[in-house]
Amino acid sequence: MRIDIPTDIPAADQLGRVFFIGIGGAGLSAIARLMAQQGIAVSGSDANDSAVLEALRSEGITCHVGHDVAHLAEVDTVIASTAVREDNVEIVEAQRRGLRLWPRSAGLRAVMEGRRTVAVAGTHGKTTTTAMLTCALIAAGADPSFAIGAEVASLGANARLGTGDLLIAEADESDGAFLVYDPDGAIVTNVDADHLDNYGTVEAYAEAFDTFVTTIGSFLILNADDAGARSLAAAATARGLDVMLAGFAGDADLRADHLVIGSTSTTFTASRDGVELGLVRLAVPGAHYALDAVLALGAGLHLGEDFALLAEGLASYTGAQRRMQLLGESGGVRVYDSYAHHPTEISADLAAARAIAGGDRLVVAYQPHLVSRTRLYGAEMGHALSAADRVVVADIYLAREDADPAVTAQLIVDAVDGPRATAGGPVAGLAETLLPELRPGDLLLTLGAGDITTVGPLVLAALGAQA
Repeated sequence: MRIDIPTDIPAADQLGRVFFIGIGGAGLSAIARLMAQQGIAVSGSDANDSAVLEALRSEGITCHVGHDVAHLAEVDTVIASTAVREDNVEIVEAQRRGLRLWPRSAGLRAVMEGRRTVAVAGTHGKTTTTAMLTCALIAAGADPSFAIGAEVASLGANARLGTGDLLIAEADESDGAFLVYDPDGAIVTNVDADHLDNYGTVEAYAEAFDTFVTTIGSFLILNADDAGARSLAAAATARGLDVMLAGFAGDADLRADHLVIGSTSTTFTASRDGVELGLVRLAVPGAHYALDAVLALGAGLHLGEDFALLAEGLASYTGAQRRMQLLGESGGVRVYDSYAHHPTEISADLAAARAIAGGDRLVVAYQPHLVSRTRLYGAEMGHALSAADRVVVADIYLAREDADPAVTAQLIVDAVDGPRATAGGPVAGLAETLLPELRPGDLLLTLGAGDITTVGPLVLAALGAQA
């Protein structure tokens, strides 16, 4: 559901009692945590119980399973996930009662009020870059508030209210949310057309990032290796922003060199304006993680922090939930799970998975997310999946869209070139489909932004039962 962004967004402590519809989601749970830690009365609901809801309850936040108008009895402000349908009973009741009804972006903007914000935007890598920057700043002695789109093991949560005035926030562009924040500084990881169900055209998507630049107050760190990000530099400089290009490119202001990717680590040497700063060691494998790290490093350096301490913080980052996350090993099969759902992300994750797998087989179970995205990128998804040894594609996760018989998983399967690829049907039966395919030594990677995250644990349990 699309909810209009209000023109007047007061500070969070002016909102009264706040209720979140879809509180179990990564975005809303982060905002709920930050508000609750400010002493605001926070509650919420979600369709299903989850570990996130249990964690929020342990922090004193009332979380209901299921939606009911009774939940809004003593509520002043309602913040809803974009995934919630407009006929949701709590949405309907909030509208009937004339309650303040906000989208996620307005809720996060309210938390930002009075804080110096660094927003991390871009099509890919936002979560990792935000988490890496937060880890780096903490190691450097800062105590920033943060709001991240996933649980981060080394931080213990996806959000926390710090003691300083600095807030590090993942700035999602999917529904235009990132245009609300007016950050002091920002990182743009890349601009690679997505979410065209909202933007309509590739040009409109790119124009949103042009507009984002006009909302930034002081500095901008750009991916030197991405044409879309680099295209923002001229306008940003003309506006008086302090612009830094960071990446592998030869003309980068902050450059990463001597990249080495191992099965469990990544290292590179960082240089600024031609002067070597030192070695950066990451506890996660992949070239895309090195790029995320150098962008985070650029922001940390701009904020005046020491390179050695920032590098120490980057080394402490061990991954985020659903970002090449190791779920476990059973029967000689290692199982990883990741959020990748765009061809660029799929390619990056499969490259990282190859480094982890070494010479072993890579089996990928992929669940496409959204009919509109599959219609546009289905063939490219299939090409990206061709880097695996065996591919199973589940039915499309519809989310907020309706099914289209002309757009199915078969569109992706037909584009896979090389490995054997099949349509796996509903996610509910995918674990049973995968089990006969797996053998000791395999690395199984489940991919997608939907509920395919449920498959890995089922596979591990079944393999353990066979042992």
